[in-house]
Amino acid sequence: MNSDLQSLTQALRDFAKVREWEQFHSPKNLASALTVETSELLEHFQWLTDDQSRNLSIDKKAEVGAEAADVLLYLLQLCDKLEIDLMEAARTKLAVNAEKYPVARALGSSKKYTEI
Repeated sequence: MNSDLQSLTQALRDFAKVREWEQFHSPKNLASALTVETSELLEHFQWLTDDQSRNLSIDKKAEVGAEAADVLLYLLQLCDKLEIDLMEAARTKLAVNAEKYPVARALGSSKKYTEI
């Protein structure tokens, strides 16, 4: 795993440990919290047009950044508990997606790989 992610993961472990929160951090609970945080991220875009979502104010970007950080932190904790190397999983998934969506067939299309 990337050293920045390792450092952040360790900081999360330390943060939870001193607060005695490890007891609450089961994979199920972390996945649930992750879902809540992604919903909070999405809430910032609810009812916006595509153009509005691309042109957020500085204040709105800061709010979205805070929610994105929450998503990242819960995802790191979940992967830590399950001993998943997130960087390796992401690289593997990108390679799988490259096979599912070859440029020649997927270029400019939003269709699912089963439809292209």
